Amino acid sequence: MKKELVIHSLDEIGSVARQFIQAIGNSRIISFSGKMGAGKTTFIKAVCEVLDVQDNVCSPTFAIVNVYESATVGEIYHFDFYRLTEPFQALDIGIEEYFSSGNYCFLEWAENIGEFIPQDCVFVEIIEQTDKSRKIIINLD
Repeated sequence: MKKELVIHSLDEIGSVARQFIQAIGNSRIISFSGKMGAGKTTFIKAVCEVLDVQDNVCSPTFAIVNVYESATVGEIYHFDFYRLTEPFQALDIGIEEYFSSGNYCFLEWAENIGEFIPQDCVFVEIIEQTDKSRKIIINLD
């Protein structure tokens, strides 16, 4: 099943992030895909705000993983696998422990970790529309 949400302007991003959290239900591992500049990190930041994260949410491009603290849901892990050249490199940072933690794991560029993407991962695509809105397609299958 697919669910589509649309962000027409940044004024709506918080509302759409709340709808997103409701749509994914109990899922904790979410892969975000989209072209460079589509808004993956911006949307993850909005989702983290809905989840009561007070930390500065930013792209973990060089760190590969950022850990944020939420007063309501505990630790949230935000990954950016863009710089990985081989899937096994993800094992070096301990992704199996992160993925089995039961905490939210938000993945950017997950295609770079190949077979290490968990089977229960929810795949989300962010597409920039010609009017500059963003379509958020959630694959709940």
